Amino acid sequence: MRIHFEKRKTYSAKASVLTPVISFLVSLILTAVMLAAVKINPAEVYAAMFRGAFGTWRDFSETLVKAIPLILTSLGVATAFKLKFWNIGAEGQLVLGGIGASWVALFASAWLPPAILLPAAIIVGAVAGSVWAGVPALLKVKLGVDETLTTLMLNYVAIIAYDGIYTGPWRDPDGFGFPGSAMFPEAAWLPRLTGRTHAGLIFALIIAAVLWFAFYKTKWGFELQMIGNNKKAARVLGVNIGRNIIIALLISGAISGIAGACEVTGIARRLQQGLSLGYGYTAIIIAWMSRLNPAVCIPVSIIMAGLLVGGDSVQIMMGVPSAMGQVMQGMILFPMLAGSIFSEYRLRLSRDSAATAAPTEGGLA
Repeated sequence: MRIHFEKRKTYSAKASVLTPVISFLVSLILTAVMLAAVKINPAEVYAAMFRGAFGTWRDFSETLVKAIPLILTSLGVATAFKLKFWNIGAEGQLVLGGIGASWVALFASAWLPPAILLPAAIIVGAVAGSVWAGVPALLKVKLGVDETLTTLMLNYVAIIAYDGIYTGPWRDPDGFGFPGSAMFPEAAWLPRLTGRTHAGLIFALIIAAVLWFAFYKTKWGFELQMIGNNKKAARVLGVNIGRNIIIALLISGAISGIAGACEVTGIARRLQQGLSLGYGYTAIIIAWMSRLNPAVCIPVSIIMAGLLVGGDSVQIMMGVPSAMGQVMQGMILFPMLAGSIFSEYRLRLSRDSAATAAPTEGGLA
C-alpha cells in the first residue's frame, strides 16, 4: 500500500474552514505542553489571558486598539495575496504611512485649515504606504524581480528611516531628551470612540466591507482570483496581469499606510518609538487564517490582538513572559502551513502496482 497526494478537482471549502480552526487548537496544545514542561498550569495561563483581553470593557477596548492595525494590515496583505503576489512589506508600508501622516500633522498645520488637517494626514499616510508598495510591484512587472525579497528588504529601509527621523530632525527640542516628535496639534488627533479605541476601527470596518464586495462581486475581484489561480489562463483570456498587480499593490500599500496613519494620530499623537511592533508580519498569519476573506480578517485580528493583550496581562498576574502570546501566534503558523495543503489535495491509499499486476507465467493462452 502507498500513501500519496491527489489534487482535488475542486477547492475544498470544508478543509479551508477546518484548517485555521484546527491550527489554533494545535497551537493551544503545543503551548500547553511548553507551559507544563516548566511546571506552569496551562489552564490558569489561558484563563488569565482571556480575562486580560476580554474580561472587562476596558480590557476589550485595549484589545481593539491592537486589533485595528492588525485588521488593516491583514486586509492589505490579503489584497496582494489574492493574486499570489507575496507582499511581505506591510510592516514597512505601515511605518511609511505613519511618517507621512506625521509630516502633515507637524509641518502642514501652518498652512492647512484645521478642518482638513486630519483628513490630509490620513490621505498622505495612505499615499506614502501605496508608493512604498508600488516600488516592488513595478520591479516585478517590469524586471521580474522577486517580490518577497524586495518587500521584505524595504521593511528594514522604512524602519531605519523612521528611527532616524524621530530621534533626529523631527525630535522635539522641548521634549527633555525624550526621543520623539512634538505632539500633534489637536486638529490632527483621530477621535476616540471609547477608552483608547479610536476611529481607525471605523476605517477598518468600512475598508473590509468594500474589499469583500470588490473581491466577490466585481469583475476586478474575479480577475484577481483568476490571476492567482492560473496566470496562463488569465493571460489567454485577455486579463492584463501587470496592470492588476500594480493596482492591487497600490491598494494594498495604501491600506497598510492608513494603519500607520491611524496609529500616530489615534494613539501616541506624535511620532515616537513603538510604531513598528510587528503588526505587518502578524497580518500574514491573519490573512492565511482568514483564507484571504476580508470579513473573516476582522474576528481573526481580534483574536490575535487578544493574544497580545492577554500575554501582557499574564506577565503581570503570573510572572509568565509577555512573549507567550507571540509564541502562540507563531505556533499557529506551522499547522496552518501544513494543513493548507489539504484544501487543494487529498490523501489517497493505493496498492503497489507490482503487487497487483496479473501474473504472466502459467496464465491462460
